[in-house]
Amino acid sequence: MKSRSESLIRLKKFQVDEKRRQVAQIEMMVADFERMASELDQQIEIEHTKTGISDVAHFAYSTFAKAALTRRDNLLASANDMKSKLEAAQDALAEALEDLKKVELLDQREHQRERDEQNKQEQDAYDEVARLRYRRQ
Repeated sequence: MKSRSESLIRLKKFQVDEKRRQVAQIEMMVADFERMASELDQQIEIEHTKTGISDVAHFAYSTFAKAALTRRDNLLASANDMKSKLEAAQDALAEALEDLKKVELLDQREHQRERDEQNKQEQDAYDEVARLRYRRQ
């Protein structure tokens, strides 16, 4: 029984670790997307300052700025999409942690039952010795 419960605990710990890695990876991707979008915002502002035109509808608006705006919007949309995936991954991590705790509690209860049973057997043996000594007197 011990090897089975220990194997189950190891499996649950592995699953928790995997979920943590997924959450960390998604968080890094969101941060990277937002950082790149911020850099594009800075480049767009520089282009606006350089050309003196910040109206996207203006006929002479910079094609570089238009492309950068589109790319920034795509990055922000991707970041928002990843945030929803991040929430799902965090929920999965919380669920995996709950499963691990349940398995650990069950294992702990099983070990406690085994210790209680062993203590009971020892006490029964001591009681038997005491009964035998009492009868001899």
